[in-house]
Amino acid sequence: MPQEAIFAPMGAMALLTFVVLGFIPAARFRAVFARQVTPDDFKLGESARVPPEVAVTNRNFMNLLELPVLFYVAGLMYYVAGRVDQTALVLAWAYVALRAIHSAIHLSYNNVVHRLSAYALSNVVLAALWVVFFI
Repeated sequence: MPQEAIFAPMGAMALLTFVVLGFIPAARFRAVFARQVTPDDFKLGESARVPPEVAVTNRNFMNLLELPVLFYVAGLMYYVAGRVDQTALVLAWAYVALRAIHSAIHLSYNNVVHRLSAYALSNVVLAALWVVFFI
């Protein structure tokens, strides 16, 4: 199996992160133009005046910079060790899919139970990616 195959899910995860990053200014400009907030409300990040539908995009982006760091590290570990196989790829793609589902839920109807389910499952998959590497 080509070891470079692990870069596809890693690239997809990075793409998801950049897409969500693009939603942040869009949500902020929309709120400013709707006069829900002023630009000063973003001076130190986000003030208490920022509506939840605007703050949620920033929170989702932060989520994509937390545990996914371990995903990128695991992907590089598999590549460097020459251990990329079908199991690693299935786990990597499952992780990306679950994180995309988590983001879609978070940025749309935001049902906490649904969002938590996708998030928790993604963490189980991420842990499995690490465990499989060390077995």
